[in-house]
Amino acid sequence: MSHPPSKPVAYACLALSMSMVGCYVALTKPLVAAIPVFLLAWLRFGIAAVAMLPWLRKTGMEAPISRQTRGLLFLESFFGNFLFTLCMITGVSLTGAVSAGVIMAAIPAAVAVFSWLFLRETASTRTWWAIALAVAGIGLLALAPGQHSSETAAAAESWRSVVGHVLLVAAVLCEASYAVIGKKLTAALPPKRITAIINLWGLVLSTPMGLYMALQFDFAGVQSGIWWLLLLYALAASMWTVWLWMTGLRTVPASQSGVFTVLLPVSATLTGVLLLGESLLPLQMLALGMALSSVLVATLPMAQGRSQSTH
Repeated sequence: MSHPPSKPVAYACLALSMSMVGCYVALTKPLVAAIPVFLLAWLRFGIAAVAMLPWLRKTGMEAPISRQTRGLLFLESFFGNFLFTLCMITGVSLTGAVSAGVIMAAIPAAVAVFSWLFLRETASTRTWWAIALAVAGIGLLALAPGQHSSETAAAAESWRSVVGHVLLVAAVLCEASYAVIGKKLTAALPPKRITAIINLWGLVLSTPMGLYMALQFDFAGVQSGIWWLLLLYALAASMWTVWLWMTGLRTVPASQSGVFTVLLPVSATLTGVLLLGESLLPLQMLALGMALSSVLVATLPMAQGRSQSTH
């Protein structure tokens, strides 16, 4: 095994990983506008499965996979890959990158709660304050006014926004499950093999609906730029972000690495505003600030290690 990276390199890996996650969360909006959700998920897992074929090889020092580990691998993929992908890309399509950035800022607080519930890790008072800030930020986001052409359009847009926000909150819970289950898996398997196996499960789970959608979809009608964006999304979501995060964690303590999750909502919001032409209203700025505060409160003061994985 190669030597761990230096601290500056490790910090750069963690920062780049979280920034990439935020960017692809935002950029799924044009993807889902061109490709149906289930087909998009199926294509993502399929592209990544081909790219990660070498990662499936068993290393010489690796023990056989136990029945419990197999079950955890399935759950890791079901919550962290399959459900997270569907909830996230549908939620972004119904709301926007700015909303996704604010809601995704609740991930560290959700991981803290799940770690307390399922791993019996003690949550500090500051962690509960972080949870309160995250919930307040999400609640404030729901109050942000929009621009509607009529009362009927306003009602329809309001309903879409509510459904989108619920789906994004579900994505946060899926990501928290992914982080907690991942803590157990990393003790049994190397990161590359975990990544490749759970991606294969994601491909299996998405194949029935993905294949059904593919048989009815007009692939010729998709612009070439969308295909390049899909390729980048598949590689970033399934390979690069995970590898960068695991590389950084070889040097940086888990308790310290949590602060880098602040770059997820920041990059998602900036991508939406700068590349997708979304607006950032004052109330949304306040909501984002509260959500980002929850990340800092949840990660900076923690004395115990609390690692979080991405995909």
